[in-house]
Formats: sequence, C-alpha cells, structure tokens
Amino acid sequence: MSTVRFATTPPPGRGVPPRPPELPPRASRDAAPGTRIQWRGQARRVFAAILVVAIATWLVAPAAVRELSRTGSAGDLELQAAVTLAVFLAAIWGWIFTSLDDTLVAFLAATALIVSGVLPAERFFAALGDETIWLLILACVLAAGVGASGLALRGAAALVTRARTPRALAHASTAALTLSAFAIPATSGRAALALPVYRALATALPGRPALVRALGLLFPTVILLSAVGSLLGAGAHLVTSQILEQTTGEGIGFLRWLVLGLPLAVVSSHLTCELVLVRFTTRAERRGRVAVSIDDLARDTATPLVGPLTGAERRALAILASVVALWCTEPLHGASPAVVALLGAIAMTLPAVGCLSLGAAVKQVPWHLMLFLAATLALGTALATTGAADWLGATLLGPVHGLGAGAGFAFLLLVVALSLAAHLVIQSRSARSAAVIPVVVALAPGLGVDPAAAAFASTAAAGFCHTLPSSAKPVAMFAADDAGGGIDPADLLRLSAWLAPLLFTLIVAFSLWVWPVLGLPFFT
Repeated sequence: MSTVRFATTPPPGRGVPPRPPELPPRASRDAAPGTRIQWRGQARRVFAAILVVAIATWLVAPAAVRELSRTGSAGDLELQAAVTLAVFLAAIWGWIFTSLDDTLVAFLAATALIVSGVLPAERFFAALGDETIWLLILACVLAAGVGASGLALRGAAALVTRARTPRALAHASTAALTLSAFAIPATSGRAALALPVYRALATALPGRPALVRALGLLFPTVILLSAVGSLLGAGAHLVTSQILEQTTGEGIGFLRWLVLGLPLAVVSSHLTCELVLVRFTTRAERRGRVAVSIDDLARDTATPLVGPLTGAERRALAILASVVALWCTEPLHGASPAVVALLGAIAMTLPAVGCLSLGAAVKQVPWHLMLFLAATLALGTALATTGAADWLGATLLGPVHGLGAGAGFAFLLLVVALSLAAHLVIQSRSARSAAVIPVVVALAPGLGVDPAAAAFASTAAAGFCHTLPSSAKPVAMFAADDAGGGIDPADLLRLSAWLAPLLFTLIVAFSLWVWPVLGLPFFT
C-alpha cells in the first residue's frame, strides 16, 4: 500500500480550483442598500434644516436690526412678520422631514409664536372655540348618528346592487361617494365608511382582479375629489373660509360653497371614473357583466340592507335632511351653520329621538383633527395679520406683475399648478391651506383678482393628493395590504400622470367660465 505523503497540500497537477471568497451573510448584504438610503434621507434632513436656519436668519436678522435702529422703510419686512415666516418654515420642515405628529409640530410652531410675542395666547386658545371648529365637531356627531343607524350603508347598497356592467358599477359607486360628502365630514371618515363596501365588492367579484384594482383606485380618488362639493368635505375648506373672513371680512358659507363646489365635484369625479376605467381595465373587462347582490354586501354588517327603513334609519334621515335643508336656506332664516348643526346634534343624541347616546357620538369625533385644525387656523391667521403673507407673495410672485394684462391669468395658472403639486411637500391638506391661502389672498387684489375666487381655486386644486400612498389617508387606507385591492405605488403614479393635467384644465376652466356664472368672478 502506498503511503500518502501529503495531508493538506495537494501534489502538483492535482490541485482543486481555488474557492471563491465567501459572501457576507445575506442579512448584511441586504442591509447595505437600506443603510445607504437611510444615510441619504438623513443627509437631506440635515441639509434642509441648514437651509431653513439660513433662510430664517436672513429674514429675522435684518428685520431685527431695522426694528432696533428704527431705520425701516415702507415695504420692508417687519420683525413680527419675519419671525412668523421663520417659524412657519420650521413647521414645514417638521411636517416633511421628521416623524413627529403633525399636530405636535403645529403646537410647537404656535408655541414659538406665542413665546416670541407674535401670536397672542388668547387668540391661539380661542381658535379651538372658533365657530368653524364647532361646526365640524357637531357635524361629526351627526355623522356618527347616521353611521350608527345604517342609513349610509343602505343607501350605498341600493345604488351599487342595481349596476349590471363595470361602467355602471363604477359610476354608481362614484355617485354614492359624492353624496356621502354631505353626510360625513372629513375624507378619512368617508374612507372608513367606504372601505367595508369596497371589500365586499372585491369578494363579490371573484376572478376580476383588474376591475377590483380599478375600484380600489376609484374609491379614494372620488372621496378626495368630491370633497370640494361641501364646506364640511375637508378641514382645509374651513381653514380657507376662516382665513378669508379674517383678511377680507367675508368667508364662504355652506350654501355658497355648495353652489360653487358641487358642479366641480360631480364633473371631476365622473370624469375620473371614466379615466380609471379606460386606463386600468380592458375593453373586454368593461363589456363584461357584473352582479353584486345584497347578500354580498350584508355579510359583514348586522344592519338590514333590504326591506323598510328601520326606526333609527328614518330618524337619521329626517334629522340629516332637516339639517342640510336649513344649511341651504341660511339666507332665509339667518341661523348660522354651526347653530343648525348644534340643533341637529342635539336631536341625533336625544333618547327616543336620535340614534345613539351623546357619549358614544363624542367618542367618534376625531379630536386629533380638531386640535390640528385649531393650531393651523392660528398659524394661518398669524401669516395673514402680521403682513408675512403680503411680503412673501410680493417677493415670490413679483415677476407676475410685469406681465401686465396677462398677470391675473398667469397668477391663476401658477396658483392651480402649485396647489396641485403642494401635496408632494406638505401631506396635510389643512396645513397646505394654512400655508398657501394667506399668500394667495394677499397677492390677489394687486393683480385684479378676487381673493375668494383665487382661494377657492387653490383649495379645489388641493384635493389632488394621489401620487403616493402617504399623500392622503384615504389613499393609504385603500392601498394597504388588507384592503384587498392589490394597489401598488406604480398604479398611483400612473393615475396621477393623467389626473393632474385633467384637474388642472378643469379648475382653470371653472375659474374662468363656470364660477363667474355662479357668482364668483375670478377677475375684479
């Protein structure tokens, strides 16, 4: 037997190929790109913070010197206005680049204005008692009663189950969602009501993933776009009305908002419905038949969807119809919308008259939203009353004045475009209005534009916030994995690429030709 003369070193010519270097564990390989992304995000955050500090210093330091030396002249930025702009820039940085709650950021900004003497403390605390905040609180109580009665779900079922084609189903859903703006305030509340209906539709349409995905895109889109039909459709509407009242002496009431906003809500919602159908379903899919039964929608609810209205549903319908009728006839009786809402909320929570107890209704009020609205109202008022909005508008949009007769039209295009894109920077719709509307209102008169018309166009454009799942709560709710629609960010980007120019064209057209006929001319 031969002796093996090597143990670890192979003889010449009999070697094995060298082993490739070992790869690091998969976890560490996967972590590297994430680490780079995290580092880039941190770098952007730091760069933005440095930029905010630099701009704030550039604003405040000269204003402070002028204040101390009393050398200022007309048109110079005053110290209080400079401090307001600096604090607002910091708030925008907080909303964009930190994980802090939006309401907490607004509170921090308001506190900074109070400590610096710009915002009187009593004005900030009075914001929570503002009539617009109370109107929204009481409307939420009314909505809680309507939801508890089952009336809203029965109405949606009555429309949806009559559809026999995908197009009819989509337009019926669009109509139901548009009507819900008058029963349930705030887009997140309407999305919470519509989500179970969508899930039931997804279950009732097996083997139709394209149609289910199209409906999943349609529901939040219509919820956001149709909100413009009602003053209570979004908190941003109340912010706009309040800022107009603070600066011009006249806001936009429920009836006037209804007359101006409902046509745009209906047209934009149903055009968007067609857009979603054409872009996200095939012709063969649209020609197919659908059959959604009451049983499909009733699986996850204890509320009867057929037969005579229950006692609670009849009472809820009577109270809601009475409140909406009184809101629409305000010029006849003179009662403010908040007083009418108070009467309706009392009726909705009275034993044997209403549909639920006051305690149960109050628990459903989104107090977090109310606090945020109160804080943003105070911030928006500070921008308007300190002269910060006037200076900012004149500085940023000064070149528009040089366009002569075309300045007003260029201003309209710029306002609509910026308002459509603002959701990419500030996700909160109310915060966008608090930041943009004071500037728009301040600049409009100098360009021969009605401030209310410019503010309304900007607020209508702010309803577009569909680009990302995080752009709006309704979008996030329907894009979630448990929603059942299979929606991904690419679908939202694809929809936004078509929807943005459509809305831009619609809002410009309404501003120039439709709203003037309805009593709101864009040019003075």
